[in-house]
Order: sequence, then structure tokens, then C-alpha cells
Amino acid sequence: MYQVIARKYRPQGFGELIGQEHVQKTLTNAIATNRLAHGYIFSGQRGTGKTTVARILARCLNCVQGPTPAPCGVCSSCLEITAGNSVDVIEIDAASNRGINEMREIRENVRYRPARDRYKIFIIDEAHQITKEAFNALLKTLEEPPEWVVFILCTTEAHEIPNTIASRCQHFSFRSVDFAELMNRMRYIAEQEGIEAGEEVLSVIAQAGEGSVRDSLSALDQAIACCGKTLNVQDVRALLGMLGEEPLRSVAEAVHARDGARMLEIVQELERNGQSLQHFCRELARYWRNLLVARISGKPTTLIAAPSQAQQGLLETASLFSEEDLTRYLNLTLELFKTLQESLQPRLHLELGLVKLVHAGKLQSIEQAIADLGKAQPAAPAAAKPPALAAMRPVMESAAQPAAPPVTESSATAEAVIAAPATPSKTGDLREDLRHALLRAGKTFSADAIAQAEVLLENGEVVVRAPRSLALPLKDSAVQQAAAQVTGKPVRVRVEVSTQAAASAPAPQSASAASGGDAELRERALSHPGVKRFQELFPGAQVRTVRNLNE
Repeated sequence: MYQVIARKYRPQGFGELIGQEHVQKTLTNAIATNRLAHGYIFSGQRGTGKTTVARILARCLNCVQGPTPAPCGVCSSCLEITAGNSVDVIEIDAASNRGINEMREIRENVRYRPARDRYKIFIIDEAHQITKEAFNALLKTLEEPPEWVVFILCTTEAHEIPNTIASRCQHFSFRSVDFAELMNRMRYIAEQEGIEAGEEVLSVIAQAGEGSVRDSLSALDQAIACCGKTLNVQDVRALLGMLGEEPLRSVAEAVHARDGARMLEIVQELERNGQSLQHFCRELARYWRNLLVARISGKPTTLIAAPSQAQQGLLETASLFSEEDLTRYLNLTLELFKTLQESLQPRLHLELGLVKLVHAGKLQSIEQAIADLGKAQPAAPAAAKPPALAAMRPVMESAAQPAAPPVTESSATAEAVIAAPATPSKTGDLREDLRHALLRAGKTFSADAIAQAEVLLENGEVVVRAPRSLALPLKDSAVQQAAAQVTGKPVRVRVEVSTQAAASAPAPQSASAASGGDAELRERALSHPGVKRFQELFPGAQVRTVRNLNE
């Protein structure tokens, strides 16, 4: 009868283990120095060798030459343990023997000495499925068993083992096997079986195993049954449902090119080829993660489960993005995968998620936006460019400019100013009306900015000439509303850079600053380290009001 590869090449000694050196070293030294525990817990991912190590430990303890770290493998005890029919090595599947009655049977069995061997060993697989009552029934026996008994509990859910049990055992955590070690193991088995398998094929199979030796060898066995003696990468990918790198790279290229139409075509191709959209999203998240690792490391690394040739392609693609961008794409893809798990319309959500990736690539960091703002050049005079363009692209001048004293006019004079082009003598009236309207609306900062700006009425538009430092409050929508209120009709507000000192009065101080504000209070505020640091970061910033928070 055919024996699957995972059982045929199961390690029979500590020397054949891969990826569990810490377990191998500790158990070998314990046997050599005769410091054996009466209870062990082997926990870790599926297919990493927990039950295998338990059987190897049983052979080491019951070999006729033992206890020894290297059992002979030919004595009756070693052969029976390997075949699974030893009288004194009892393997129990806790998934189907999890109740209190089964644990009582073990407790009764413990009382009797081994029939032939040196130790009576109980290997309990999937131990986390034992009920709480059953664990309690086993507790006293596990704490003080007879000298001839050894308990080995194997589990994939170590946190499910009660603390009262875990504290009475030695705990070994089994790690997932490294990609390179897994590749070497499968390459050796393929040579022993006479199978032709290239690096790319073995890489696909190892990725399907996700660090599990048993899963990888089962996939290898399945690939051999499909392809025969020569493994083809396309056939193996189709068999295991693994995606090639081409569609994943297409997504990255579409994000870099900001091509949303290409994203929709990718989804259509996936559905046409019968691919699982959830599986594609999971592989895409893995791909973004690999790109992020490649971008950070800058060279091939063992952190990526891929051969060196494939990692070179990842490095080239990763160079197109920043670490911040790749982090953002990975986070969006993980959220998309979570959504697809519960979605009744996976195609719709996948299309939406991929288009979101395109738009996320257009975002600009706040640091870059501030840097670009500092590089902004003064705009041309209003007469040299269309008014619409000036309204759409307001620019700001960095120098602070003094304000002219306001001029108070009658309402009739204000109406005349609106009807005809404003003159410098009429400027203060419109500016003051705007400032008072903004103060009534509670827009103090915008009102102070208007007070330091030059306000004119040109071609039916309210033109505000102000330094760069005042542009942000002047762009408030409240300024537009105040202008419509003052002029009595909807009017456009156009903010321009002022190339000379504005004829406006100095900005009025707030009441709190005027009442308590003296030179000493302002000097103390300006000497604060936080204020100095802010002025270093923003050279054009101004401290216009100092307020005592204790008042």
C-alpha cells in the first residue's frame, strides 16, 4: 500500500528534525544528564513536529540502549513505537476522548508498571480539547505520577491549557519552519523520489504550506500525483489555487500609474478565470507586506518567503513607493479582506477597494504640503492675469504688513464705493464693514486679517490684498458670506498677495491682551521654547495676541 510522503519521511531521530533546534538541544541534554520531567507540553503551529518529537522522545526513553539521545531504531521497542503499536506508549486523541471518564481510565492505568519497557508514556494529542472537569480529574495524577510514567500533551492552542496543568509541565513552543529550511527538505525528498522540480515550483509549494512541514509535503505529494515526475509551475499553481506574481504586480503598477480603469480590468480577469476574490485579496495583502519588507531592508532577506530571484523583482517594484505609501496600501488591503469575508457582493467591494488604493496613492503628506507651500512664488499683478484664475489660485506673501487707520463713512458713501471702482480713500470703509460683520459672526481671526489687509472693489469683485501669513483666515467661507452681507448681493472674494505695505491700521489687540498685556508678558511668551520651535518650523508665523491663561 502506498505511504504518503509526509509519513514516509517522518523524522525518526532528533538529528532529522528541521527548524526546532531549541527543542532538540534541550531534550537531548535532559536525556544525557538524566534530568527528565514527568510532564511535557508541546505547542505550536500544525505540522511542525509536535507528535513526531513526542514519539522520538518515547523511543529515546524506552530503547534497549537507553535512555539515550540516539535510539538504535532496530530493537523491538523502537520498531513498535515507530509502528504505533507499543504496549507501553499509549497515544490518545483528545478530540474524541475528552471526557472525565477517559481521564479516569488513564488515572487507573497509571498505577500499573510498564509491561516491558522502561517507561509508560502517555501521548495526548489535541490536548486543548479536554474538558475542564477532565483536566481536574487528571490534575493530581499529573502532579505526582509514579516514577515510570511520562505525560506528553500536544496542542495547537496552548492558551486553552489550564494554568494548573501548565504549571506542572515543561512547556516547549514549536516554531514555524523557516522558508529556506523547508525548501531544502523538499529538494532532498524530490531527489530521493526522482522528481524534477525547479526552485520556482518548490517555492510555490513551500508558500502553500505556510511554515508547516506536513502541509508542504502533502502539497508536494499532490503535485506529484498531478504532474508526474516533472513538476510544472503553472499546473502546480492551478492545482493549489495559488496566484502568480503577475496579477499582483499589475495591481502595484496600476496604483503607481493611478490607473483606476486597469483595476476594474484586473477584477474582471479574475472572475473570468474563476479565481476566488477573497483568496486574491489575501495574496495581495501578502504581496504588499513583502514589498514593504523589501523597501525597508533594501536587499534580499529571509523575512520574505521567496527565492532570491523573486526578491529582486520585489525590490524593483518596492522602489516605486515610499514606506508610508506601502504601509497605507497594506492597511487598506487588510480592511478590504475583512470586508470580503462577510460580503454578499465580493466583486463590488473588491473593485471599490482597488480604486481606493489608486486614490490613496494621490494623497500628499502634510510635510510635503508644507514644503510646497514654502516654495510658492508671489503671484503676478491682478491686471496681468484673468480674475477667475486669481480667485482660484490665491497666494500669500510672507512679510507682515502694517495696517492703515480705518475711515468711517456714511451708508450712502459705502453704496457709492460698491457701484464704482474703489479708491484708496474709500478702502477703509469697506474693510471696516467686513471686519465688523466678521466680528459679529464670531470670526475673530478672519476679522483681524481683514484689518491688516487692503480691501478694494474691482469689476464687481471684492479684492483682498494681504501678506502670506494672513491667507489662511482670509480663505474662510465666512469672509465670502460677510462680503455678500456688506455689499447686499452675492460677490466673489479674491485674495491676492500684497507687493507693498498695506494701508491699514495695526491689528487690534484682544481685550484680554490689552488689559493684562504688557511688554513683560509678551516677552515671556515669545521666549518660551515651544514658541521658538514653532517659529523655527514656520518662519513666516506671527504672534499677534498674548493672553494670560490664569485670567
